[in-house]
Amino acid sequence: MPYFRCMKKLIIDWSHIPTYTTIMAIFAGSSILSIASVGRKLLKRELNPTGWALNFAALGFVLTLAGGHMALTWPIVTFPFDNIVFGETSLGLGVLDLALAGYFWTKKASIGDANIPVETVSKELLPFRIVLSGLGLGLIAIALAAFRYKFFIAPKEEPIGGDFAVQHPIGENIGISTMFLCTGLAAILAVLFLTDFSSGKNRVRWYHIANYTLLRLAGWFFLLTGAIVFYTHIGLISNTSPPH
Repeated sequence: MPYFRCMKKLIIDWSHIPTYTTIMAIFAGSSILSIASVGRKLLKRELNPTGWALNFAALGFVLTLAGGHMALTWPIVTFPFDNIVFGETSLGLGVLDLALAGYFWTKKASIGDANIPVETVSKELLPFRIVLSGLGLGLIAIALAAFRYKFFIAPKEEPIGGDFAVQHPIGENIGISTMFLCTGLAAILAVLFLTDFSSGKNRVRWYHIANYTLLRLAGWFFLLTGAIVFYTHIGLISNTSPPH
């Protein structure tokens, strides 16, 4: 048995659960924040393409590696939804990061020119609107599923999250699912950003500001959550590992 209750204590055989939500959350949050910063810097014509190419390459490598392994290890025993919710989304974001890294690296000479307008970059990245729309809708679906099935609730053996879940059973679920919803909406709004600026509509509209705000909010949430989870998951593993 991969997990069972022993005298009201949860015991988990962690050898069957390859989960990397710690580093994945930090790198996913960093990716979301990076996308927000790139959009802002493009508008202000302050983008350093070489630095951002290296940044997205590092983020994409980790997310593609960890997310790919987690997504393809089906099912993750005990937490099978992790394959979909964390593995597949991280894999998709990682591949997009690598694509952005390649783009900024190959275009560094022209993008580095202060005279290159955001319209040019938006036109060249416009094909991403298809996958961004799909990914955005998928993230919204995850948020709705979490609201319905309440799978973002830590077991009581997990420090911090488990203590919070005992007092507020659905509080953590609402918080995390809301951030997935925000990220999904931001992905769809990014499509509007690319569409508007690629067609010469240079005015910054309210939904562009909303897009930036949602990206910043979700990015910092996932980054800080990932940092905290380094502590809470170590505690969870310690508290639920089978006795030797």
